Amino acid sequence: MSVSAWTIVMHLGAAWLAGSLIGLERTFHGRPAGFRTHALVCVASALLMLVTVYQWQWLGSEVPESTVRTDPTRMAQGIMTGIGFLGAGVIFKEGLTVHGLTTAASIWVTSALGILFGVGFWLPGVVATLMTLLTLSLFRLVEARMPSRAFASCILRFDSQRIPTEAELRALMTEHRFRIESLSYRTRDEGRQFEYRMMLRTHDRHCLPRLATALRNHPFLMDFQLSPSGD
Repeated sequence: MSVSAWTIVMHLGAAWLAGSLIGLERTFHGRPAGFRTHALVCVASALLMLVTVYQWQWLGSEVPESTVRTDPTRMAQGIMTGIGFLGAGVIFKEGLTVHGLTTAASIWVTSALGILFGVGFWLPGVVATLMTLLTLSLFRLVEARMPSRAFASCILRFDSQRIPTEAELRALMTEHRFRIESLSYRTRDEGRQFEYRMMLRTHDRHCLPRLATALRNHPFLMDFQLSPSGD
């Protein structure tokens, strides 16, 4: 195998390894785009960049270099544009909560790593791989320990003949250490049901299961939905 062939194999192998490591972290946390997805994205990006970097090997010597001028950055721009469609596929909205943003970002950075390894930009590729892995794993622990606000969307449905007042509702949320950030109203079933739709805020995520228990045991509540925000 020639020197250039070994170089190509090294580029593809490094891209495959970087994408696999990031994908393993996503798979471990049960994300929809995991090990295989990230590995394929990184290898595909590297392959497309190799097509540009080693273009004279597939164009052939019979084509004069002066007649063909290519810009490798255009290929990189095309890769980053196309990867947006794949990243958008892992983002989904549930009520007022958006999930999958971190996974979409990891797919985006994985494609960028494939570009770096494809052109043989080893140092930033290796450093960026380590930074990505640390961000996805270590920062998760830091984020869990640091004080922060937790948000949740909440929908409460009552019979129209047994609707608690807004003051009673706010007292219930305050009792469970929640603050209502926004509140809207809605009727259903031709006015036979009434809904409160809220965005709640708390400083303790452990208050969410306690609130869910209290809502489940509420005597007048017909149905409820409590959706914590997060990745």
